[in-house]
Amino acid sequence: MAIDTLNETYGAAGSDLPAASPAPSVAPPAPRRLADTGLETQLLLGLIGKLLILRGNQRLIDLAQHLRLPAGIVEELLDFMRAERLVELLRRGAAAGDADYGLTERGRGRAADALRKCRYAGPAPVTLGDYAAQVRRQSVADMRVTRAEIADAYRDTVVRGELRDLIGTAMNSGRPMFFYGPSGSGKTYLAESLVRLIRGTVYVPYALAVDGEIIQVFDPLIHRPLPAEAATAGLDNRARIDERWVACARPVAISGGELTLDRLNLQYDRVAGLYQAPAHVKANNGLYIIDDLGRQQVSPEQLMNRWIVPMDRRRDYLALHTGSSFEIPFDVKLVFSTNLTPEAIADEAFLRRLGYKIYVGPLGEGEYEQIFRQVCAEFGIAFSAATFQFLLTLHRRMNRMTFACYPRDLIAQVRDYATYREWPIDLTPQLIEWAWHGYFAQQ
Repeated sequence: MAIDTLNETYGAAGSDLPAASPAPSVAPPAPRRLADTGLETQLLLGLIGKLLILRGNQRLIDLAQHLRLPAGIVEELLDFMRAERLVELLRRGAAAGDADYGLTERGRGRAADALRKCRYAGPAPVTLGDYAAQVRRQSVADMRVTRAEIADAYRDTVVRGELRDLIGTAMNSGRPMFFYGPSGSGKTYLAESLVRLIRGTVYVPYALAVDGEIIQVFDPLIHRPLPAEAATAGLDNRARIDERWVACARPVAISGGELTLDRLNLQYDRVAGLYQAPAHVKANNGLYIIDDLGRQQVSPEQLMNRWIVPMDRRRDYLALHTGSSFEIPFDVKLVFSTNLTPEAIADEAFLRRLGYKIYVGPLGEGEYEQIFRQVCAEFGIAFSAATFQFLLTLHRRMNRMTFACYPRDLIAQVRDYATYREWPIDLTPQLIEWAWHGYFAQQ
């Protein structure tokens, strides 16, 4: 699935996003024994074999670092593999971690078989049970937003006070949000701006193990890892974090017109023999925005019906290619954005489950002027009150509502035309009228 992130809006490094406060109390503790991982021994032996066949001979410490497991557990696995004549100790080091290991002929055959079945050779996965427990511990439903935080998040944004209050209330409800209104009114911007209100540290596993199958969860396009010092701040040194989990800011995933019902299920790669988790699973403990509802290849009603059980019960059901299915947490703040009216999307029974239906319409003239001034300042263009009044006259004459997207689009056309003509970039009524006719395709 083509999943968009907010990198283009907020910068690739997320520099303008709010700093996620560390939450060491929910950090999963590192396993001390093999049994603590909850994983089948054969799965871990297969991972070690695949690493050795792909990377060649390895030191014990390097294997442990790659698997994100304590060295003592990896040493226990290697001892078993030596007893089974799958690996051999090639060189002893000054410390146990420096010992070199390589595959025997028998071990190479076993590793090749494991590689043909599944090419995953990354960090050791976590169990479904551990994942479900961790998602509950760091639930986004437990996060609260205050009016002061809303005011701070939107301090440089023109949003009506009653709309801010409605957004803040909806964020605290734990229920889905439904932004609707005409095209260009700012629905997508408001939906994406919710990232400013998502705070806290969550732990995301590299992968899950379910019925012997591997499901990749961590996605660098959606998950933003935190610096090590932020993730471990305040953590007792004696309580190491399980490194099979990545400390991240709460995730934000966006799906648009490419979304299909199939994309809401596990994506199985038959060549690699592993699965990719769907977007709403990757967004667990965070925000999942479905933009442009109604532009997908399936009907809005079909897509909305897909969410009935997850929204009601906060859990979803996914199926493996083997035919078996399993339950997985559904802990996301679900947000829809559409040009359609609620009545055109679903029936009354479903609309009740949506929770908050937020209409985003045209701006008042004062709000419209605020945005116009902000865009002028951003582009380094002097604001002209006379030109702005002329623009309002055009809106009235042409019966065009004042939507939030227009100032930026019109001023950008003025800038582009002035640059082409090698003119000073002045906001004159003539240039605004030129941009108007080009933008709205009016003679």
